[in-house]
Amino acid sequence: MSRTRLTAAACLAALMTAAPALAQDFQSTPVVTDPTQAALALPRAQPAIPAPADTPYPGVIKYQADITDLDRRIIRVRQTIPVAGPGPLTLLYPKYLPGNHADTGPIQLLAGLTVTANGQRIEWLRDTLEPYAFHLDIPAGVTQIDVAFQQLTQPDSSNWRVLMTPAMVNLQWEKAILYPAGYYSRQIPVAASVALPAGWNYGTALTTASRDGDIATFETTDLYTLIDSPIFAGAHYRRIDIDPTGDRVHLNLLADEAKGLAATDDQLKLYETMVQQADRLFGARHFDNYEFLFALTDQMGGIGLEHHRSSENTGAPGFFTDWAKSAGDRGLLPHEYTHSWNGKFMRPADELTANHNVPTQNTLLWVYEGQTEYWGDVLAARAGLHSKSVALATLANVAAFYDNQPGRQWRALQDTNNHNLLGYRVPGQFPSWMRGTGDYYRESLLVWLEADTLIRAETNGRKSLDDFAKGFFGHDDGEWDTQGYTFDQVVAALNAVHPHDWAAFLRDRLDAVGPDARAPLAGIERGGWRLTYTDTPNADEKAVNTGWANDFQYSLGFTLAGDKLTNILWDGPAFDQGIGAGWSLVAVNGKAGSAEALRNAVTAAKGADVPLELLIKSGDRFRTVAFDYHGGLRYPRLERIEGTPDRLSEILAPRRR
Repeated sequence: MSRTRLTAAACLAALMTAAPALAQDFQSTPVVTDPTQAALALPRAQPAIPAPADTPYPGVIKYQADITDLDRRIIRVRQTIPVAGPGPLTLLYPKYLPGNHADTGPIQLLAGLTVTANGQRIEWLRDTLEPYAFHLDIPAGVTQIDVAFQQLTQPDSSNWRVLMTPAMVNLQWEKAILYPAGYYSRQIPVAASVALPAGWNYGTALTTASRDGDIATFETTDLYTLIDSPIFAGAHYRRIDIDPTGDRVHLNLLADEAKGLAATDDQLKLYETMVQQADRLFGARHFDNYEFLFALTDQMGGIGLEHHRSSENTGAPGFFTDWAKSAGDRGLLPHEYTHSWNGKFMRPADELTANHNVPTQNTLLWVYEGQTEYWGDVLAARAGLHSKSVALATLANVAAFYDNQPGRQWRALQDTNNHNLLGYRVPGQFPSWMRGTGDYYRESLLVWLEADTLIRAETNGRKSLDDFAKGFFGHDDGEWDTQGYTFDQVVAALNAVHPHDWAAFLRDRLDAVGPDARAPLAGIERGGWRLTYTDTPNADEKAVNTGWANDFQYSLGFTLAGDKLTNILWDGPAFDQGIGAGWSLVAVNGKAGSAEALRNAVTAAKGADVPLELLIKSGDRFRTVAFDYHGGLRYPRLERIEGTPDRLSEILAPRRR
């Protein structure tokens, strides 16, 4: 359709001709041509957002959430906020979310915001530069305001993670709350309550003050602790003590159906052993109680998110009932539990912010997430949640990915930490070239393995990274108050275990970039193993890499998602054929294409001299591409280096004390 284009002046002239009264309004409104005068165009004066001060907030905020509207997936919130007197007040919606390391607060899901006082409506003004801030002008005689809004949770994960299903709800306070600017989060007291669907139960690290029918009321706490203490509520719920030393660590299970809760005694014993192994690793606890919130579901959105005294986790509906299939996912809870020490009690100093709208920095995520990833996998093995074979297969997958990642040619590991704020965990096209935020988890794991094996080798086994964990994270048993750490403190703590040029060791690996930069695999070889490849993965390797049957990354340079060619390896065989995102597999060597047909063809071409031909399609375009590849299928595996100390097995073995 053709549309006539009008200049701004022509549009204004037309409006003035058609409506003299409207023209008068235009004439009485100043036209702003100087950006410095932009404030003249605001509907009313916009105050500055107060900086947070470490002073107590005058009064307790009353907070009520209603999570009963399951069919419409609406969380309804009412807050009563005391105010000190007349004048400006700014309310903030949390922007920088703990554990996200980014400005991910989903304010786009907040709706229906109304503010009243003494029965009269008070209009709010959203800040023109910071859309997470709402300005109010409190009238004289008002001592408290009533705030109401809805969080419009989503029916699928296209816009945001699913939080409400017919059988369970994940209430995350930071996504459904407003709080006054000008104060530290720890200085704002909140008395919260939740209206639950009839007959439901819930898990949370908060202390329940009372329960009246389906209304749960919690003891007053500060805003920081409230936000750090989410709720998993559901129709099918089970709470289990997994603390070998006392009733202080619990596994809160929720499921789509009651049968999903059927964890066996032997399975639960493994989680009890995990808690025991964490006690032996860190030598201290920094919580009164710890609550694993674990939803077994294919309806609620997936999550693994740390908190000081709890964690939010999801697994497949058959996580316990189809135990063999969960082998590759059993490292999640050990990872999140480790965060209670690394990330919550001890936290990078540049992530210790006054409230949830002060920008966070991520320069030490390679410690916060990277060492936690390391200990999560180690604890999973020491507890028996991962067999040694599964642990080796997990490490082989990580090593192979980074050994074949060309993105290190232009982008250092350190930058993946700093980049997180620019695009939260969005790898984009060609992830092997772009690199991603997963790198500060998994590549950093390899760095910490290298550090551990170096300490073990140079001290003849007398010291290890376990000593660092106990000294750095395990001090002050029973202390809760968060403490910040810096790069220099990490280096000093490593030197206290074993003197070495740790600053250079770490910076060399964090800042390595260019054509000669290599993946940090020395820890595997110093551990007595080497990375190799096999054309026939074993059962444990298949359990870890559940997509193995569609994985051609280390042969043809892509994976299959249905018939789509994805994860094209930069500078790999498919890339060199001019293949990018959006192509589909139609045929293999003249026959209907599928992952099985492609595996058989790659196997048949091994050692032969005939090219492998693929017919691919993008839109209405077809291409035939010939791969002169004869190396067979390649899946990563670790193999033992005979005659060398098996330090990797020592690391994975359970501690006896």
